[in-house]
Amino acid sequence: MTGGGARTGPASGGGARTGPASGGGAGRLAGRAALITGAARGLGRACALAFAREGADLVLLDVAGELPGVPYPLGSASQLAHTADLCREAGAAVLSRQADVRDLAALEEAAEAAEERFGRIDVLVNNAGIAAPSGRPAHEITEAEWQLMIDVDLGGAWRAIRAVGARMVARGSGSIVNVASTAGLVGYRHFAGYVAAKHGLVGLTKAVALDYAPRKVRVNAVCPGSVRDDAAMEGRMLAEIARSLEVPVAEHEETFVRDQPMNALVEPGDVAEAVLWLATDASRQVTGSVITVDGGFTAR
Repeated sequence: MTGGGARTGPASGGGARTGPASGGGAGRLAGRAALITGAARGLGRACALAFAREGADLVLLDVAGELPGVPYPLGSASQLAHTADLCREAGAAVLSRQADVRDLAALEEAAEAAEERFGRIDVLVNNAGIAAPSGRPAHEITEAEWQLMIDVDLGGAWRAIRAVGARMVARGSGSIVNVASTAGLVGYRHFAGYVAAKHGLVGLTKAVALDYAPRKVRVNAVCPGSVRDDAAMEGRMLAEIARSLEVPVAEHEETFVRDQPMNALVEPGDVAEAVLWLATDASRQVTGSVITVDGGFTAR
């Protein structure tokens, strides 16, 4: 999930065919396969569509259900299916799976299925995450709430890397993009768990980049700012952050815009374009980097 906005809260991821990735035609990712977590809606859907339009074949993963302890609805099976249909319409071959990023076996099974279908995994986008339970001081967070946040937002990315990374290292190529948040760079009141997890994700990015650099596998992070809840992407992250901060949902966009130097919320497509660039050969010498897409929020 993503993050940005006021400093009081964080800024807001077929049918059978075997053989090598076929791609959806011409494009910067033609002939390549990408695995995207948290793909049912929001930034995950935006990234999936951007990749499909650039010729990638896709493995789309999402928990596609509710998680006990998360106080808002997560992506659903029908939303994941809709993302897959949209990507097929854009020309991509798609394999979609229900998978919880807390379940290493499920991620390993998905990676194996991806290689059986497409022959390889060229790109991993770690987008899955949650923004709540939040909205309280650190001492009011329960141990279960803390563990849930860390296990999904940080542990989930590590598990996906564990499932996919060795395959990329053995092949000597690949790009991993971790979707962090401005909460991975600055602090936010009443979001200790989220901030800790996203800071950890930035650190994980840099450490794994050094691990994998000798084998030409690149690892980078994107830190979004306040991302507008685009109806076409079925996003709702910014609204949920507003709820945690007790900001009226009807006023939340105006409230977050006040802290944006460019006087506008980030669009899902803005983030997807940054992720896409990191997935392509245009960024072939970029690894261990953290790219902000926050309209200047963290420049202050």
